[in-house]
Amino acid sequence: QVQLEESGGGEVQAGGSLRLSCAASGRAGSGYSMGWFRQAPGKDREFVASISWSGATTIYADFVKGRFTISRHTISRDNAKETAYLQMNRLKPEDTAVYYCAIRRVVVTTIQWDAEQVSDWGQGTQVIVSS
Repeated sequence: QVQLEESGGGEVQAGGSLRLSCAASGRAGSGYSMGWFRQAPGKDREFVASISWSGATTIYADFVKGRFTISRHTISRDNAKETAYLQMNRLKPEDTAVYYCAIRRVVVTTIQWDAEQVSDWGQGTQVIVSS
């Protein structure tokens, strides 16, 4: 079983920045892509960004392009410890949501993810952007 632990959420004023982290450990195996979704109150969970196993391929939702950057860092491939980051700049009040880390057990993806395709979820971290 894989564990996904998110951190970095909080409250920030519009125009500010936050960096979310997602530490993956346990029996995640190898060759998986990592991503972020978000869910605002009363809305469906929506795709934000994803990054391939190698880190070479990234995909972004249109509403975050140019503002958010996803990256990943390998702590130990042998011990299956990876961390994904979501750097969020020029935040807007409409970015307010719970942000969820996600894993798909594929090496690379070429289009935005659907929530139904996700194999593992983190517990979520709250982001509040005040105007």
